[in-house]
Amino acid sequence: MDQNTYDEIRPYNDSEVPAAIQRMADNELFPFFVKTIYPDIDFDAFRNEFLDVKTIGQWHDRMWFPLLWHIIGHTSTALSYSGLENLDPDRRYMFVSNHRDITLDASILNAVLGKNGLRPAEITFGSNLMINQFVTDLGKISKMFRLVRGGTRSEFYRNSMEVSTYMRHAITTKHESVWIAQRNGRTKDGNDTSDHGLLKMFAMSSKLPFVENFGELSICPVAISYEYEPCDFLKTAELCKSMHQKYVKAPMEDMISIRQGIFQNKGNIHLAICQPISTAELQECDTLPKNDKFTRLAQIIDKRIHSNFKLFKTNYIAYDMQTSADTFAKFYNAKEKTGFQVYMEKGLSQLDPSINPKTARQIFVEIYANPVTNSKNQNK
Repeated sequence: MDQNTYDEIRPYNDSEVPAAIQRMADNELFPFFVKTIYPDIDFDAFRNEFLDVKTIGQWHDRMWFPLLWHIIGHTSTALSYSGLENLDPDRRYMFVSNHRDITLDASILNAVLGKNGLRPAEITFGSNLMINQFVTDLGKISKMFRLVRGGTRSEFYRNSMEVSTYMRHAITTKHESVWIAQRNGRTKDGNDTSDHGLLKMFAMSSKLPFVENFGELSICPVAISYEYEPCDFLKTAELCKSMHQKYVKAPMEDMISIRQGIFQNKGNIHLAICQPISTAELQECDTLPKNDKFTRLAQIIDKRIHSNFKLFKTNYIAYDMQTSADTFAKFYNAKEKTGFQVYMEKGLSQLDPSINPKTARQIFVEIYANPVTNSKNQNK
């Protein structure tokens, strides 16, 4: 692929930062954006500080990371993380992550990397989210690269090749890590599984043999878990409606999900950086027939994510509610269980009246219970 074609999808580089910063500061959405995040800030002073940003590094250190830690501090009880010892500071990785929130999953990873002196990753940025210049500038200055979804079969193949080639270029030539979800879109039902078709997309940008192909990408699974699932009631409503008809997103629905995911209470959050996929594991996959190689690699990634996914009391409560048992009662008390039930019933009562309450309740409980089921299955 010609180098110039990356200009259509890549993040901004340092030379493009001053113009992007000026566009954002002049955009009519800028005051709303600032006041939403920092309602009590001196706007003029902040704008002047904002305009002083000249590089991607300055953007992350002065603006983006402080903003992320501000959001985390105001919408969660605590953020914990593990697995930094699995990373070689001189190596670049393809972080393949479970995906629960549109913006926070990858942003939290980068905030943790930045806090610990590691270079933040480039992040996939769905073209459907590039709704205006302000959002596009915000994404591209934050190391996000465009991922085009949908289209005809030929368009899908072309777009897949484009992003596959770019990610390999980012890792091997630019020496940048990248973040991508383990499947197309967020996990809605709490059951994190990797799409082996996505792994085929990773491989299509190289003609190297299987082991060398994936070894060059340095896949590192990531598991993020939230005590209170971002957009849990929106996800419940979508799954309920999808049972009877093809779900069609309403205008601006993604933006509503982004806003709610950012600002709703998330309780505790845990980010686990898992051990990267080893050469020995790739060699094991390579002993299998062609399609089975990718299926087995997906299973290895899933096992890493399920084993490292931190379960919270909400997960244990939901599992015991689902099974009408007290298997995990030692992880919560009666008051916490009642509190979760009250939280659930209050949220479900605000859904579209056309949604069957019994079905909604079952789906909501599954969202929280499925991670426990996956964890149990890893221990069999």
